[in-house]
Amino acid sequence: MLDKSVPFAKIKMVRKAGTPIPDFPLPDGYKYTFFQDGDEKDWARIETSVDEFDSEFAALLFFKEEFIPYTDELYRRCLFIENKDGKKVATSTAWWSFVNDERRAWLHWVSVDTAYQGLGLGKAITSKITKLLEEIEGDVDFYLSTQTWSYKAISIYKKCGYTPTNEKALYPGKTKRDYKKAIKILNKLERK
Repeated sequence: MLDKSVPFAKIKMVRKAGTPIPDFPLPDGYKYTFFQDGDEKDWARIETSVDEFDSEFAALLFFKEEFIPYTDELYRRCLFIENKDGKKVATSTAWWSFVNDERRAWLHWVSVDTAYQGLGLGKAITSKITKLLEEIEGDVDFYLSTQTWSYKAISIYKKCGYTPTNEKALYPGKTKRDYKKAIKILNKLERK
């Protein structure tokens, strides 16, 4: 869940090509599944549970605009974790974005339903989706976008080989200032 008591700043992270990807296995009783038609409802529920959206309806609208035009890619890029009862409890997507007309590999929307946090599912899915990115895109730099409100997730990303980056192309205009602000906030949180 987002910790909105922490000052907000956006930050980008990169996993440089060649960085080893650790293996964080799933706990017993959980398994990975890929997107199937209708899973957008589960995605919306999970993302809303962690406060990424104000409502499942808003999350579903975002999903339909961002991902549904690329349904064929979703089947091989959108990953879920299911519990032993078949309920989807975590998700992430091995996606792409364009930066200055250059296509780059991006890890998108890593989320674990709040009722299932603290079980190692975040580390497991981040590791698995990073390996999937490497399988699909090759061993190139991978990026993700996050915020200081997700400082607990940032520590997971670091364990999976991602580091904060101030790469100029990723911070157009005034958002470059967020990098310095985010690093200051994160350093303060790490000292606690």
